[in-house]
Amino acid sequence: MNRRGRWIWLATGLILGIAGTAYFGGGSRPVWAANDRHEDYIMATGPVTMGPRITTDAVWLLDYRAGKLLGTIVDRAFGKVHNWAEVDLVQQFNIAPKQNVHFLMTTGTEVAGQTPLYVTEVNTGRFGIYTMGPRRDGRPGLEIFRHDLTSFRP
Repeated sequence: MNRRGRWIWLATGLILGIAGTAYFGGGSRPVWAANDRHEDYIMATGPVTMGPRITTDAVWLLDYRAGKLLGTIVDRAFGKVHNWAEVDLVQQFNIAPKQNVHFLMTTGTEVAGQTPLYVTEVNTGRFGIYTMGPRRDGRPGLEIFRHDLTSFRP
């Protein structure tokens, strides 16, 4: 095989490799959720649907000291944060007063416009699933909905 033929095959291979990578690899996929913690607080984010074709960012904040799960949304049109909804995790997880607690939380995969929040307390073994949306009673504001509460310990 002559030199010219080698260069043609090399160029063809490079072109097909680049085209295949562009077609099958696509671009990077955006990250829709993030978590962070500092001392007695954990924060997580994820998308949430607030009505027909209205998707916005949900912000979850778990406050260890108060034993509260707080949630709000960000109004992207005005750059404003709505009022905070809250859930008493001490009551829902049946945690005794002054008990040493260790919470973990993260968001899951978006389904039907809602990103579930998974909350667990490792000492009691309780695990809960939450979402957030408009209040069910029709009043303005947000509500945090608990979908399930179970235990991963016998």
